[in-house]
Amino acid sequence: MLPLFLVLAFLLVPILEIYVIIQVGSVIGGWETVALLLAESLLGGWIVRREGRRAWRALQDSLQGGVMPDRQLADGALVLVGGVLLLTPGFVTDVFGFLFVLPFTRPLVRRVLGAYAGRRIKAAQSRAGVFPPGMAGGPFDPFGAAPDAEGRPGGPQGGVVRGEVIHDEDRAPENGKTS
Repeated sequence: MLPLFLVLAFLLVPILEIYVIIQVGSVIGGWETVALLLAESLLGGWIVRREGRRAWRALQDSLQGGVMPDRQLADGALVLVGGVLLLTPGFVTDVFGFLFVLPFTRPLVRRVLGAYAGRRIKAAQSRAGVFPPGMAGGPFDPFGAAPDAEGRPGGPQGGVVRGEVIHDEDRAPENGKTS
């Protein structure tokens, strides 16, 4: 499904862009249309540069704070894709590029794309009939594991793996020589 969508997008988007540019040019004039496209590209480049720095700083702050940077990674990806769309000549791609880059529209786009991705993941899981390892409800999920005979979650030892820690300095040879 995705390859078909990409082929159609690469065929239809340029045709749509040319049509819109011709329509705008017939209303405001050819040179004015070129000037408007150039102004959009310059403004878009400036916004991408500013928002890209903001997204990078937010990502660094969250990593230094030990917080999972899910929102920051999504913002960085949206700014990157929006920048590519803004640098592509045309009015239609510029509209989507500005939606992805502007700080007041990006959260809405992030929510919409996140909801779409969530639906796609649930659909894929239901088609497969199983959860991938590590995902909620999967066979290796410690929180969703079936209780053992005594009612403890995660098997006979309640999800605890007993073991022994061996340090390398404890394994040094008796004669003082190291290998």
